[in-house]
Amino acid sequence: METLEAFSTEFANIMWGMPLVVLLVGGGLFLVIYSRLLPYRHFRHSIDILKGKYDNPDDDGLITHFQALSTALSGTLGMGNIAGVAVALSMGGPGAIFWMWVTAVVGVGTKFYTCTLSIMYRGHDSLGVLQGGPMYVIREGLGKKWQPLAVLFAVSGLIGSLPMFQVNQLVQILRDVIAIPAGLATNEQHFGFDIATGILVSLTVLVVIIGRIERIGKVTSRVVPTMVIGYFIVTIILLILHIEDVPSAFALIFTDAFSGDSIAGGAIGAVIVIGVRRGAFSNEAGIGSEVLAHGAAKTNEPVREGMVAMLGPVIDTLIVCTCTALAILVTGAWQGDADGVSMTAQAFESVFPGAGIYFITVVVFFFSVTTIITLWYYGAKCLGYLIGAKYQYHYIWFYVILIIVAAVVSLEVVIGIVDGAFAMMAIPTMTATLMLAKKVNAETRRYFHTHLNEPQKGWEG
Repeated sequence: METLEAFSTEFANIMWGMPLVVLLVGGGLFLVIYSRLLPYRHFRHSIDILKGKYDNPDDDGLITHFQALSTALSGTLGMGNIAGVAVALSMGGPGAIFWMWVTAVVGVGTKFYTCTLSIMYRGHDSLGVLQGGPMYVIREGLGKKWQPLAVLFAVSGLIGSLPMFQVNQLVQILRDVIAIPAGLATNEQHFGFDIATGILVSLTVLVVIIGRIERIGKVTSRVVPTMVIGYFIVTIILLILHIEDVPSAFALIFTDAFSGDSIAGGAIGAVIVIGVRRGAFSNEAGIGSEVLAHGAAKTNEPVREGMVAMLGPVIDTLIVCTCTALAILVTGAWQGDADGVSMTAQAFESVFPGAGIYFITVVVFFFSVTTIITLWYYGAKCLGYLIGAKYQYHYIWFYVILIIVAAVVSLEVVIGIVDGAFAMMAIPTMTATLMLAKKVNAETRRYFHTHLNEPQKGWEG
């Protein structure tokens, strides 16, 4: 196990070098400037689209705008917001949160471009079904000579869509809440509990994913908003009870972001890399998995889906992740021995004794299960692209077995494998997006002039 941990950690560290940070953050900043801040000026229009004002049942696609955003958010909201923030604090200190914010701010622009492209360049799979995703954007938008880049995304997407982090952290908190208080103290007892939990989760997920994307959209559109609102309300109550510590927590985030005093090794560069890694894991802007979800939206207007998708980083990172980070900082939980989801649970338990840990357990269960469901859909689409759509649903059986395996591997192995795969996914996604940005601008100019009677001067470039 130690060898596997060392290999996975080194793999992630190599992939997440400064060049990838520049590609994600620098590329996103370029898109923000290239768009002339348009995504940031039309949030009201995004909300109108999300509310169904422009839904047309006759449009191509499988799910509504709202269901597409809910499905995409179910793949990001969850362990990245609850456990991922704790990992960022333990590895990079409070300053890592600032760089998570940076990924979200530029991620608004990145998601507008990537998810507009997800509709502009949908393609038919081997069964003739209309599909969306970075591999189809590359194939349809850049041409067959770029096929190796599409294959790279599909292969890395198979790995990045594995439910390892979600299952691992769900099992960890259930072990803390159920197994340890019940007197299961030995490693053998913990192993048996973890396996049993993995089997239970796999059966729960199997029931939903057999219904494919339509059922996934229905489940996530109900569960995700409820969980987000509930988690947000309880976190706000926690912060109100510690209101005098909130300003100093914000100050610590900003000062630590540039001080170089991180746990990660005392270098500002290390804090930046860790913050961007965790931010990318949180909101997936530029990674490409969000393109897979939004590509299934029922719309013939690409810009509308881009406008909906850009809300993701705001909800996911700027709101939910910030709430979690402040809760951990104001309670001092980040300075203890706990890591991952246990750190977040410790923060809530310190403020709501006897109830906090159970609240986090319920939230983690629903967040992680909805994320696991969505990740299966991503992986199945990647497999279908590689070997044929008629085989993609066999991924179900491989996937449920992996859920059980993920229940017993270490957190270090999980983080290394998933982080490395996310980095590999970002390379083809951002490359294609930057190459096709000019066409997104042209489509945006047409859309706003046609539907909102708003000329977009300066969008010719």
